Amino acid sequence: MAKKIGPQPNKQPAQPTYIIQDINLVSPDRSRKDVQSLKSSVISAESIQFPNRVLLYDLYHDVITMDGFLGGIIEKRINSVLNKKLKFLDKEGNENKEITKLMRSKSGRALIKKILESIFWGISGVEFKIGEKFSFEEIERKHIKPEKGLIAKNQWSISKDEGFRIDDMPFVWVIGEKKDLGLLLGCSLYAIYKRGNFGDWAQYVEIFGQPVRIMEYDAYDTQTKEELKKILNESGNSLAMMIPKQATFQMLDGKSSNGDGQLQGGFKDACNEEMAIKILGNTETTSASKSSGYAQSKEHGEQQDEIIASDLIMVENELNSEYFLNILKSYGYDIEGGEFEYELELNLAKLKLKMEIDFKVAEKVPVEDDYWYDTYGIPKPKNYEALKKKMEESKMPIIEATTTKSDDAKAKDKTAKNDENLADFANPTILDQFFKKMADFFDHARR
Repeated sequence: MAKKIGPQPNKQPAQPTYIIQDINLVSPDRSRKDVQSLKSSVISAESIQFPNRVLLYDLYHDVITMDGFLGGIIEKRINSVLNKKLKFLDKEGNENKEITKLMRSKSGRALIKKILESIFWGISGVEFKIGEKFSFEEIERKHIKPEKGLIAKNQWSISKDEGFRIDDMPFVWVIGEKKDLGLLLGCSLYAIYKRGNFGDWAQYVEIFGQPVRIMEYDAYDTQTKEELKKILNESGNSLAMMIPKQATFQMLDGKSSNGDGQLQGGFKDACNEEMAIKILGNTETTSASKSSGYAQSKEHGEQQDEIIASDLIMVENELNSEYFLNILKSYGYDIEGGEFEYELELNLAKLKLKMEIDFKVAEKVPVEDDYWYDTYGIPKPKNYEALKKKMEESKMPIIEATTTKSDDAKAKDKTAKNDENLADFANPTILDQFFKKMADFFDHARR
């Protein structure tokens, strides 16, 4: 029988398949987390033979979503990079506005965010979708086994037969180092401690946040006891106690030494400061301490600027990698010889000081013109050579005139100065004053 040739009207084109579709996703474990849970999860993640980050990433997910301070400082660090201007420059140094617009779009910003999240989680993974439009899906971190180079179908499996080899998938991008567990590892302990502290604080407020009613009765007077009990039940739900007069009663609750709750508040602040130092490198850019001042806040701000600069370089390196540039090329973008570059914001105070130093240096030694363009962010004109030549030609007559006049001026200044000195010396007023002072001196000496 002859085979039919041509398109089949009822046959749909085959859709591309993705590993995302074959992964068996499981919701995060929301059970109670304590210090022992953290220790067990780290041991599992650092195992040599059977490394697995499932327990650790479930714990990360729990602390980062439940701790408002930790989530806030992470978002602050990420937004510090997302809000910087990223450009793609072609091989001639001109901006490719099409690719620049792509990276400023929702998808581009989401990809940059995943790159930055690898700093906190240790790894991030995405799978790019085949098609004309740039798009991707995030790969659940619990299924990524960087030590084995696999993406597992089941989060607990590490066998090569139950997953996909990362190197065999050209559209899967895993970012991060194999053994890096992320900055959240250093923050999780403080987040767990702080959560327990909040529970104790809430219990303290519940018990001692309102007055305690204490009523005493005679041990043998049962009728009075029943009447007092009735009064307490009908007069509200605050803490109440009934004790016999013959009994000794003490409340050893620590209220006398911690009556204002500063113990719990101080512990909470200490945990927050440790997490802020781990994520931002400082404490003063998120909250002010009692000893803080302008100089201290300025110093901490400069420390954070250094961390942001490091993050910018890290993002540039990842986006300029051969892998990602090939991904852009597969979507039809012209990337030959080009690279991504952040447009850094200039600190005017630092720039002014640097400019003063540069001018002093330029008076002593020659400085390349490109240095001024690069340092101060000034775009170099396309007809630079012609403009430079024109500037030098316009300066020549002024230099010659200045040089010629300078010799005459020096001679005139010297003559004028000598005449001025002679005139001052011949001035009777000055001579009189001089001799008068000398006479007064010797007259005083004779006395």
